[in-house]
Amino acid sequence: MNLSLNHLLLSDLPTPGKGRKPSWLKMKMPAGEEYFNLLQLVNDQNLHTVCQSAKCPNMGECWAAGTATLMILGDVCTRSCGFCHIATGRPPTLDLDEPRRVGHAVGQMNLKHVVITSVNRDELPDGGAQIWAETIREIRRQSPGTNVEVLIPDFCGDWDALQVVLDEKPEILNHNIESVPRLYYKVRPQAKYHRSLKLLQIAKQKGLTTKTGMMLGIGEEENEIDSVLDDLVAIGVDILTLGQYLQPTAQHLPVDRWVHPDEFVLWKQRGEERGLRHVESGPMVRSSYHAEKQVLAHEAVG
Repeated sequence: MNLSLNHLLLSDLPTPGKGRKPSWLKMKMPAGEEYFNLLQLVNDQNLHTVCQSAKCPNMGECWAAGTATLMILGDVCTRSCGFCHIATGRPPTLDLDEPRRVGHAVGQMNLKHVVITSVNRDELPDGGAQIWAETIREIRRQSPGTNVEVLIPDFCGDWDALQVVLDEKPEILNHNIESVPRLYYKVRPQAKYHRSLKLLQIAKQKGLTTKTGMMLGIGEEENEIDSVLDDLVAIGVDILTLGQYLQPTAQHLPVDRWVHPDEFVLWKQRGEERGLRHVESGPMVRSSYHAEKQVLAHEAVG
């Protein structure tokens, strides 16, 4: 692509002040029968959703459509990422019955595609890999018609733990790269960029469909985004999601800039021109937003 994104931003795209959220980031308030039915189901089964814990801007839309991203291994994370609203600390317990309840909830929701994610559990010897595996097995047992997408942590580079999850052969293996390497010290201080790349590479080599996601507007430069795209193409990542970073509270990293929707279109073009099979790119895009549609788009070009 010959058009410079820097030139486009300066010359053609309106850029609101950092403190003023632009009009294209308006969110829908949660409402509707399906939303309240799903809320009751999650509460009845004592489950957690990343939609609630991470204050996802799409919760109203997704829940009204009867879909949610279930979060296993509790709701307290052992890491302190600068962008994330999930509580940080030492998790109090390990709920061994959680996989069964997740499987039951997915069966009750009658989903074609479900996304499961988790907090980091770095205090556990396997990082929670066995609970991950059991959760996938329970979904397959109680809802055999459901495709399973997993959004997993990096297990601190324990590839034996990773293999426990890969052995269950989820339809989609997602692990978010989140940002560019230069910003990891404040965006993902306990993570390592090349460790995350290695995880995705291993999953791809094992024959799984791989997916990752990155936030824009947190301080990255154009050339750094290009470099990440090159890295992802080099290891064969299939699906990429790109969305606008939103600051969840004043204690989290500030928004560096509001990325115009037209720039997201350009990044989609750049990624797919490089060889990524499908790029979902837009201000409100998150890892599990329109996840089922992303899979269909990926299969259509497969």
